[in-house]
Amino acid sequence: MKVVARMELKPGMITAEDVLNYKNEIIVNANTKITDTIIEKLARQSIMVVPIKEDIDFATTHFEKVRLSEGFKQFENTYKIYFPVYKNLVMSAVTNRTPIKMEQLMQVYNNIIVCAKSGELLLDYLYNMLPGEDDMTHAHCLNSALIAGVFGTWLGLSNSDITLLIECAFLYDIGKLSIPYQILWKPERLTSEEYRLVMRHTTIGHDFLKSYGSFDQHILNATLQHHERCDGSGYPKALIANEIDQFAKYIAIIDTYEAMTSPRSYRQKLNPFQIIANYEHEGFVKYDYNAIKSILSHIANSQLGFNVQLNSGAIGEVILINEKALSRPLVKMNDNSLIDLSANKQLGIVAVF
Repeated sequence: MKVVARMELKPGMITAEDVLNYKNEIIVNANTKITDTIIEKLARQSIMVVPIKEDIDFATTHFEKVRLSEGFKQFENTYKIYFPVYKNLVMSAVTNRTPIKMEQLMQVYNNIIVCAKSGELLLDYLYNMLPGEDDMTHAHCLNSALIAGVFGTWLGLSNSDITLLIECAFLYDIGKLSIPYQILWKPERLTSEEYRLVMRHTTIGHDFLKSYGSFDQHILNATLQHHERCDGSGYPKALIANEIDQFAKYIAIIDTYEAMTSPRSYRQKLNPFQIIANYEHEGFVKYDYNAIKSILSHIANSQLGFNVQLNSGAIGEVILINEKALSRPLVKMNDNSLIDLSANKQLGIVAVF
């Protein structure tokens, strides 16, 4: 809502509140469309200012409201200022062997995160960012670094370990900058040869960073091992469980989460419950169990009170998270009936409002 001087009113504006005269009598109701006749009426009543609805007042979904908020606009503007700074730092290293100074990357991180009051809000802001096609690889890495600070905090890591995790996230996918864009972001299924080339980005990135001789071993391991999986199904070495660096395990979660919250040419970004369901579908065996359970529990509980649409088309409100089935909460429907999605596997959440 904004307050507009009567002289600045335009036909088509919508009143946000009742407009009262000096006797406290309603002369224009809330939600009334302004016309020339109404403007003349306001003038006769000597009304000086009128509360008018803004775009955000018409938003119906949570993410529409986030995107239209002043906080998001500030975040988006700041992100757009520092994104090319980050991109230039990384590209200078890749193309010119310019030394990578972690303090410069951390400065980019710190300048962006101050625009979000909480980790949950930061994730909402990132969910609403729309990178250009040519910047998707760089945006993936910058976003992963921002997400790392949130997840590290949720995991209860020390400040020094959170910083190290953020540093890992800035650099772990640097090998992808050596893969042709048309292959990396190909909308169709990759050929076997193309997939083998993409898989090489872990070793390319590791060898590149190792050649500097100055990076923490956890950063090198995260770069090499972030596609390893605890059940041995990953690459490049099919490592299992304790053979994988702990920071690489964290980055594996951050990497897949960021990918699922970003749009792709072959699908829309997934909503929080769809993301959780994807992890649950894999039985948590691919990821560090304690870490993934903690992170997903935070994500699920942040959705309490939100409206959701089911695949049946029905609308309801999330009122209870099922800890044993995080993607399938208890939903209070618009007719006040309750649906426990953990007991009704035919229904699922397709949108969050």
